[in-house]
Amino acid sequence: MPSLIDLRRRVRSVKNTQQITKAMKMVAASKLRRAQQRIINARPFALQAQRVLKSLTARVDPDLHPLLAVRPRTAESRTLVLVVTGDKGLCGGFNTNVIKAAATFVLDSGEKCELGLVGRKGRDFFTRRGFAVAFEQINLFQTLKFQDALDSAGHAVDGFVSGEYDRVILIYNEFKSVISQRVVVDQLLPLTHEAAAGVDPAYADARAAAAPPQNLIEHLYEPSPHEIFKDLLPRYVEVQVYRALLESNAAFFAAQMTAMDTAVKNATDMIASLTLYMNKVRQAAITREIIEVVSGAEAL
Repeated sequence: MPSLIDLRRRVRSVKNTQQITKAMKMVAASKLRRAQQRIINARPFALQAQRVLKSLTARVDPDLHPLLAVRPRTAESRTLVLVVTGDKGLCGGFNTNVIKAAATFVLDSGEKCELGLVGRKGRDFFTRRGFAVAFEQINLFQTLKFQDALDSAGHAVDGFVSGEYDRVILIYNEFKSVISQRVVVDQLLPLTHEAAAGVDPAYADARAAAAPPQNLIEHLYEPSPHEIFKDLLPRYVEVQVYRALLESNAAFFAAQMTAMDTAVKNATDMIASLTLYMNKVRQAAITREIIEVVSGAEAL
């Protein structure tokens, strides 16, 4: 049976941990509000751009732009997988779910895959296990800007246009609510009108409109379709990567806030349990001392 001093030290330690988790919960909640507002502001433009461009790709010749080229998939095909994780932990299954989805995709795809890793947790996991890594970016989420998405998007576009990669896959956590995040596996390149696997049903209406219409209507382009796609398609990739970073950032803070809230509740339960046990130990010690005093008195 532990002594009272040991129990008091343990209760004090749990209380200190509870104060830390409570502070982390408040910080995550504060950052979540800003991150949530940013993704709410960015999401309509990203979805509308996706809808318009996917609709246009159903009406034009894929040879108009290299980013529209659909290449046959074989065992020799090369795929760039952009994986967005967090730089920190203490966020429940946030990082684990994305890493598991990315590892499953790489192992089951039957293609040669290279990873573009955004976030320290994903970088640490995949590099330690010998996965092929094309590039990595860490410490982006402290001051996340649109410029941060340009490096990943530029690497994906350059690799696809040069023929180094036959397609580009984007895997990230999509923010749905404070208590719900969903892992998305989406095809970033080539851009086609087919809906990519892993699209969130919450946005199905917005993305379903990207499907080609039954009766194609001839469009007039000014300037030429080639010039339009030359400017829009690279910007589309940059916007989608930036949106994935914003989604992941908001989802991280939501997951961290939920995890810290659970930790605070668990600490409260543990403190109550330890306090009850400590009181029982103390009462047993008092009872034992009284018995010893009474027994000594009777002996006299």
